[in-house]
Amino acid sequence: MEFNQPADQNIFDQATIIGKPHQRIEGRLKVTGRAPYAYERHDVVNNQLVGYPLGSTISKGRITSMDTTAARAAPGVVAVVTTLEMEPLPLGFYNVARLFGGNEVQHYHQAIAVVVAKTFEQARSAAALIKTSYEIEEGDYDLDAVFRLVQGSGKPTTDVGDVEAAFRNAAVVTDELYHTPSHSHAMMEPHASIVDWSDGDRLTVWTSNQMINWNRDSLATTFGIDKDKIRVESPYIGGGFGGKLWLRADEVLAAVGSRAARQPVKLALPRPMMINNTTHRSATVQRIRLAADTGGRLIGIWHEVASHTLPGGRGEDATAQTPFFYAGANRRIIHHLADMNLPEASDMRAPGEASGLMALEIAMDEMAEKLGMDPVRFRVLNDTQVNPSDPKMPFSERHFVECLERGAESFGWDGRNRSPGKKREGMWLIGHGMAGAYRGGPTLDSGARVRLKAGRLIVETDMTDIGTGSYTIIAQTAAETMGLPMEAIEVRLGNSAFPVASGSGGQFGAASSTAGVYAACLALQETIAKRLGLDNPRFEGGNVQTATRSVPLSDVAPDEELVAEDTITFGDFKKSMVLATFGAHFVEVGVHIGTGEVRVRRMLAVCDAGRILNPTTARSQVIGGMTMGIGAALSEELATDLGRGYFVNHDLAGYEVAVHADVPHQEVIFLDTTDASSTPLKAKGVGELGICGVAAAIANAAYNATGIRVRDYPITLDRMIDRLPAVG
Repeated sequence: MEFNQPADQNIFDQATIIGKPHQRIEGRLKVTGRAPYAYERHDVVNNQLVGYPLGSTISKGRITSMDTTAARAAPGVVAVVTTLEMEPLPLGFYNVARLFGGNEVQHYHQAIAVVVAKTFEQARSAAALIKTSYEIEEGDYDLDAVFRLVQGSGKPTTDVGDVEAAFRNAAVVTDELYHTPSHSHAMMEPHASIVDWSDGDRLTVWTSNQMINWNRDSLATTFGIDKDKIRVESPYIGGGFGGKLWLRADEVLAAVGSRAARQPVKLALPRPMMINNTTHRSATVQRIRLAADTGGRLIGIWHEVASHTLPGGRGEDATAQTPFFYAGANRRIIHHLADMNLPEASDMRAPGEASGLMALEIAMDEMAEKLGMDPVRFRVLNDTQVNPSDPKMPFSERHFVECLERGAESFGWDGRNRSPGKKREGMWLIGHGMAGAYRGGPTLDSGARVRLKAGRLIVETDMTDIGTGSYTIIAQTAAETMGLPMEAIEVRLGNSAFPVASGSGGQFGAASSTAGVYAACLALQETIAKRLGLDNPRFEGGNVQTATRSVPLSDVAPDEELVAEDTITFGDFKKSMVLATFGAHFVEVGVHIGTGEVRVRRMLAVCDAGRILNPTTARSQVIGGMTMGIGAALSEELATDLGRGYFVNHDLAGYEVAVHADVPHQEVIFLDTTDASSTPLKAKGVGELGICGVAAAIANAAYNATGIRVRDYPITLDRMIDRLPAVG
């Protein structure tokens, strides 16, 4: 099915199932422990052995020798494979970090060996017996030093208008430096896989991965196997946040170990290796300069950022939102991508916008304060309905002003603390802050297969569910399209034997995969109509209907299975517009006047993301993003050892995510909007919008509470305590 123009009115505009709240259909399996995650799939293959990884203890250099004598002789050990035993494995889709092979070390905890044994304890114990010698080389680990060197150089990614003149002629200018630290995905489920490579050149993988087809392609490249000889299954994923988009060391080591042992091997990365071996969100250094006229209109935006990566990687482009979000005729945007010897930086929830808005939305508040304007009014004034970097390109739909105004009214913004440091309750200074949210709304081609038998419908697609509600919204789409109740739908996900879907990531999964299921259902409708000799029938109430005839779907193929398959593809017409999602976050905090502790007291998010397919699962996504925003604002930081080049706090005791005690009352409002240019369902993703801008709203609220402006995240006690008002 080709989607070549905006959707007309269709079945989803009078939806009875889509757009309605529905509990997750796999929820009971998860809360009762019956949903088998990758490491727990004991029944998929017999005679499983256990693998344990060994990571490098240096960040840059070469391995000169590895003594595995003791490890091979340890109890229960079946196989030991070291990186020195093979050439570097080819890199698959979007991987830049060396996954295994060769003597070069690119980063700390790079996988250098795998031990396969009969039990986990035996494998772990034996891995500790491997003796490794290194030739250490000096590495680059200091992003601030890099920014000082490159600032002001490089070719801008966006350079519109006369930026220098705008700043010379501006009535008001701000110019500040902001820092965001490296972040870990810190998902509950580790990177884990079971791999069976005991059958010649056929490879079967049960893993935790967000993108089945990308993963399969990467395995084929890395191991030089025909893609058709690889099967990948990932029906349940215990969190990903972008950390499970790509092929990682757990699959590679399990595959290498299985080939050596000639038995299936299961392997999970220990938490320290998850943080230092897999990907993370890069730290950023951001200089933001804003120029405004006396009326408060932005006339110049200058955003310059540095982030780090391994050679060939993408880092964290914190300028991602700046070309599009606010009006202004003149703007210059530069992203410096610094090659450093830290673990690979790559996608994490809302890559780019999450970090960029942590800085930009503080800068917007600082400009509003200089102008003497309400931060909400200032943002409303600088709204735009066209791409400010290319005014001939409109937004498909943009309701940012409505988000701001609806949020201000619902939050009680008019009753906020208006003078920083002036509202106090006992030992707590009370502050209010807000920020805008922006995240793109892309779609990817997505396919599905549907099977109808005896009135029941099975949906098959390699789409994944990373806790986002894919099972449920796909079932709702199929039920709505085919006129069946939810109870008549079975959804099967995460298997490379199914049609290729978009996968989960980039905020494209929900919109894309449901559109693919819709396409497959339309193909099935056509098959049914031809079978019954009906023209343009309706599918309602479990029946196929025309004005003169009604046939129960259960009678269409009572003794056989009707199968249809299709893929939705998206036309070039989208290139003439900007598709994006918008939001506004409002926050109240308390800051302890004696310690500087910041506590979030209440939060509100207002979201504009097209048709909301399921308010229950969508709200879950938004409050999850808001919670991650609390962590980003107040506690999360991968502390870098600048001498040795690794993340010191590489566990969940030292890397402090927001927990239940940190999360206050959270409210989410979805605007009743649709975007006909997005998909036939007129929906856009919402899973990453929820984190965008949250940290800045908290930082702005902390400033409002205390009068202390913190531009370096996280906002910990030490950044407050020496500047707090006297206790009195």
